[in-house]
Amino acid sequence: MATFRVCLFGKFSALKNGREVDCFPSAKAKELFCFLLLHHDRPHPRETLATVLWGEYTTAQSKKYLRQTLWQLQQALHNLSTSAYCKLLQTDTECVRLDSRENLWLDVRLFEQAFAPVQGISGDHLDDQRAGELRKAVSLYEGNLLEGWYQDWCLYHRERLENNFLSMLDKLMAYSERHRDYEAGLAFGERLLLQDRARERTYYRLMRLHYLAGDRAGALRQFQRCSAALKEELGVEPAKRTMELWEQIRADHLENVSPEPTSGILGAMPAIEPGHAAFLVLKRMRRLRTVLLKIQHRVTRDIQEVDTLLDAQADPSPSEKP
Repeated sequence: MATFRVCLFGKFSALKNGREVDCFPSAKAKELFCFLLLHHDRPHPRETLATVLWGEYTTAQSKKYLRQTLWQLQQALHNLSTSAYCKLLQTDTECVRLDSRENLWLDVRLFEQAFAPVQGISGDHLDDQRAGELRKAVSLYEGNLLEGWYQDWCLYHRERLENNFLSMLDKLMAYSERHRDYEAGLAFGERLLLQDRARERTYYRLMRLHYLAGDRAGALRQFQRCSAALKEELGVEPAKRTMELWEQIRADHLENVSPEPTSGILGAMPAIEPGHAAFLVLKRMRRLRTVLLKIQHRVTRDIQEVDTLLDAQADPSPSEKP
């Protein structure tokens, strides 16, 4: 059983024997550790690591900082070991490698292990074992990757893992509908909308699930939610396919057709819906806006702190005044 547990979803946390620890002597040591965790069990050239983490410095400076940070990280991991040095971090003159197979529990690794076998499999074709593994995997997703971090490498992996999370929930919604577990399917759908409020295909599924569960009014309310979200977020109306489903539900007659094709990584709709391209662009722009606003708030706060410090230094104490 692993004695060291690291969670990268949501806020970073590290636990040893169930107790949270703050073992990293510097922010860069923690960043290097997290980068290696996301690329675990693969060798990384030192020059690549130096460029990724200290790209704003000269080559000589970045390599120097890497050597210093590697030493800090080695000491931190050594202090965590319950017996002899566990050698999670393996280094030589050319490469650095993090061996995550022993002594380490990592939420992202378990998450990716559950997703890999089901890529290309639609939700209504999942077997019970795979569906159970996906349920466990989505429970690990307690927030976007390393919340509060804005490094380029982190933003890339954050979006990649979020897309995998959305795909897992899509599959679980389809699996739940096929097995008439409507309550679970509705819960998965609401989690999807927490990540992406304007995801039309999710509303489409929710409309079906409510109706099949005997809640016709709830299905119609999902259509209203969908219309409002698409108008506010994208400035578009629901797609023809969604409108047709709404009409069927209003008429109290849902045609017995598959809600989505049985192939494709995400089980996408047969044709590209109106506004789909705009949706993808705006989704990226909204994420960028969020990042920029957080950076702006941080810079504003730092400026205020510096201004306060400068004002205090400029204003002589009473004993210094003439």
